[in-house]
Amino acid sequence: MLFMASIAAISPWFSLFFETGKQTATLPGPQTLRAIRPIGLACEHAMFTATHGVNTHKGGIFSLGLLCAAAGRLTGRDETLTQRNLCRETSRMCINLVEDELHPTRMPKTKGESIFQTTGLTGARGEAASGFITVRRYGLPRLEKSLRAGASEQDALLMMLLALMATNPDTNIISRGGVNSLHYVQRYARRLLKMKSLSGETLHKALVNMDNALIARNLSPGGSADLLAVGWLLSHFQSD
Repeated sequence: MLFMASIAAISPWFSLFFETGKQTATLPGPQTLRAIRPIGLACEHAMFTATHGVNTHKGGIFSLGLLCAAAGRLTGRDETLTQRNLCRETSRMCINLVEDELHPTRMPKTKGESIFQTTGLTGARGEAASGFITVRRYGLPRLEKSLRAGASEQDALLMMLLALMATNPDTNIISRGGVNSLHYVQRYARRLLKMKSLSGETLHKALVNMDNALIARNLSPGGSADLLAVGWLLSHFQSD
């Protein structure tokens, strides 16, 4: 119920990301990023109000808001909405994001900044600046492979999530358990991906076991879950 309340609260804001991207389509990408920041903050406020302070979709607001703004920029210039173009446009918007917001010496204000200073990992900012390279390199290929093999959409998405968990340097996991916990999750996901009969009931049972193991360690692959949403959205557009 908490997630449903959060979704209802944030959904109306995504059209504003799109419209702002469209209105700033001819400006340099970073100017669109600056223009959508107030929308992102307002969307986060709506989420926290609906969830009584629980962070359910902050990462999703960031990533999907960027993609909506990128779609608006492309539409404003009459360019085709494809996976490549959406990711390229997101990268252009975020070209200076890591350098502007992640500093190796200043007092960190967020968990992301603190993790960057200790590990060098750039988290969601780096993923956006790269045009969601982890999704394009690992997530979408696994989704397409699973669908070609006859998997249902749900099972194919679960396989994409595993592929992302196996490769994404998820700073949400690090914030809870450190780098060793990240390695544990990545190894676990890779081991499942190597199973020859991982589908249907076997897949679901394996994921329930994995879920229980992560809960016992207070670990949440929230960063990979956000990238799953990005991959699902991109999968609805033509690949290049």
